[in-house]
Amino acid sequence: MNDVVAADAVIASTPEEQKPLRAGESVLFIDRKDREYLRTLRAGHPVRLRGGSIDADALIGRPECRMVTTNKNEDFLMLRPTYAQLIPNLPRRAQVIYPKDIGPILIFGDIGPGMRVLEAGTGPGSLTLALLRVVGTTGSVISYEIRPEFIEMARANVQQFHGDAPQWTVVLADVREGIAERNLDRIVLDFAEPWTALPAVAAALRPGGVLVVYLPTVMQVKQFADLAPAAGFAALQISETLMRPWHAKGLSIRPEHRMVAHTGFLIVCRRLANED
Repeated sequence: MNDVVAADAVIASTPEEQKPLRAGESVLFIDRKDREYLRTLRAGHPVRLRGGSIDADALIGRPECRMVTTNKNEDFLMLRPTYAQLIPNLPRRAQVIYPKDIGPILIFGDIGPGMRVLEAGTGPGSLTLALLRVVGTTGSVISYEIRPEFIEMARANVQQFHGDAPQWTVVLADVREGIAERNLDRIVLDFAEPWTALPAVAAALRPGGVLVVYLPTVMQVKQFADLAPAAGFAALQISETLMRPWHAKGLSIRPEHRMVAHTGFLIVCRRLANED
């Protein structure tokens, strides 16, 4: 028989259970027009927001998800960002893969705990953060990137928004010139001409493993789809994801005037086994 827990025992919580905000933590501030501002709490420093400020020391050690007011008397909702809120606000010098595409990459790529996953084209690390969360401590993520400044940016973002990641390996190399790893479970490619990496990917991915390719234009999709079968890949699926947010305030219930429409095409395919 299940134990019955008193309601007051469920409601009561200690400060530790409330997970108070810590120095060095990044939090999201949302103004009355739903504009978002990602800021890092630094002890002894003000948090600057739209011409006003709030002492970080007044926020550190307090619970999240509450209203705070700047010295200019402007109110903000302060909370820890979800992954979907974090990615559009991620510090970057390269384009991110948006949450609406990362979700399908993880699901249709069938990426899960304990898997060995390689990504090529790291950028600021938006997909890297998702992969690290999904594979967990029993899996591993290998990131190939040809630009040192992107590696530096990704490392900073992973450290800030994920923390230590011993299961993550970064390789400064061109994946098209070869992949050292073998029998990988999944590979995700995010660069302009992924068909040029097909021989290296075929050698590194185990039979039955899933290859996911993210491309912005239909001509790139056509080129990849034409060449993938001869390189040992089958069961190609091509899709794109559109997301239309809605505005809901008072009597105004309607689609938003702006939406994140086309961002990229997603190709998912499987590595064929070699003929006996």
